[in-house]
Amino acid sequence: MTTNDPLPGFHVQAGKAADGPYAVDISPERAGWGYSSLRILELPPGGSHSLATGDSEWILLPLSGGCTVIAEGESFELHGRESVFSGVSDFVYLPRDSHAQIASGAGGRFALTGARCERRLPARYGPASAVPVELRGSGNCSRQVNNFAAAAPAGGGTSGGGFECDKLIAVEVLTPGGNWSSYPPHKHDQCRPGEESELEEIYYFEIAEAHGNEGIGYQRVSPSGHGRGTDVLAEVRSGDTVLIPDGWHGPSIAAPGHDMYYLNVMAGPEEERAWLICDHPDHGWIRSTWPDQPVDPRLPLYQAPDQAPDQAPEQAPGQGPDQASAGDPR
Repeated sequence: MTTNDPLPGFHVQAGKAADGPYAVDISPERAGWGYSSLRILELPPGGSHSLATGDSEWILLPLSGGCTVIAEGESFELHGRESVFSGVSDFVYLPRDSHAQIASGAGGRFALTGARCERRLPARYGPASAVPVELRGSGNCSRQVNNFAAAAPAGGGTSGGGFECDKLIAVEVLTPGGNWSSYPPHKHDQCRPGEESELEEIYYFEIAEAHGNEGIGYQRVSPSGHGRGTDVLAEVRSGDTVLIPDGWHGPSIAAPGHDMYYLNVMAGPEEERAWLICDHPDHGWIRSTWPDQPVDPRLPLYQAPDQAPDQAPEQAPGQGPDQASAGDPR
């Protein structure tokens, strides 16, 4: 049983959303919205955990370490990874109205990205080799996106369609130290068919240490005139989350010398699972400068096994489902 106590604002520092075995436990009730969830499960060596999925679909994604997941009469072996900065991970999809047993011989940390949903899809394994890895932007706006559960087409690149879910959309973003990502600022807080999706979003951060020092980054969210008037300017550290029910979000800024990772979890009320965004009108022009600059040579930080990263075309967002992800500023 998890708590439904409200969270202390839109920027939730590490430890402030902990509950029981979860270092982070963000439910729709705690966030004050309808769909998106995130849990960070920490297991000691030999530890195990029982998960009831309830009215939500979930993807279990290793952040560090590997595990075995038993669900729907099947056993899924997740090889995982050393850390979010070391490689792409495999994952497992868990349907609503089911139970899963999670066990880790060596211990680890595991993200559970969730969304309230209607359809009950089958439990299934997602191999690391099938995760589209894409490079976005250029110059100091270069970043890497691991589209493990993007809405199709994944990232707008050439890697094929996204991973099927009912409502859940989730991706990982890696930003080299000194770069900006989630830029230009964008929003998805209105239902405008063919132009913009209504999606709640959670950002979960991990910042790479350097020379024995903890890393920091910065996250901005400004009011769009819709919803709750979300307004955030936060110094973020490993384990922090930022809740975005509405508003222009971005940039996400990585301090020089400290690579930034964030996990995006999104879901919303619309029947179509689409990722349509709208750029801030004062900042969208920055896209026109990207073709004249090279991608940061530090990228990709890594590639999926047996896969070369795609360079996604940078198109204007909000032009329809097939172009939405290509224009996404992550």
